[in-house]
Amino acid sequence: MPVIIQYVVERDGEAKMTFASKQQADAYDKMLDLAELMGDLLGRSQMLNDNQTELLSLYLAQNKDELLAALQGKAKAVKKQKDEEGVLTEPSPSEPDDSAVDTVVTAFASAA
Repeated sequence: MPVIIQYVVERDGEAKMTFASKQQADAYDKMLDLAELMGDLLGRSQMLNDNQTELLSLYLAQNKDELLAALQGKAKAVKKQKDEEGVLTEPSPSEPDDSAVDTVVTAFASAA
């Protein structure tokens, strides 16, 4: 019988995600920490409901490098670099629909 080691990221007593490596689990945990901080910041604005705040904070945390570049006025350089690296910039048909995040971003932009 093989022994399988799994790393589980847990928040508020709930298992969020399971990983095969500690490094991946730590990176996901840091992303959730950042999303929580973003959620606190966005929640103080009172422009979004709780669900929108959560979705937007997760989106921003997942795209922190692009967010940081945009805040520094370097968004085009980051997008160009990702295009050169071969990262998909358009969702493929096999990827999940991100329309909920798009809706939140649109709602956020129109509220500003």
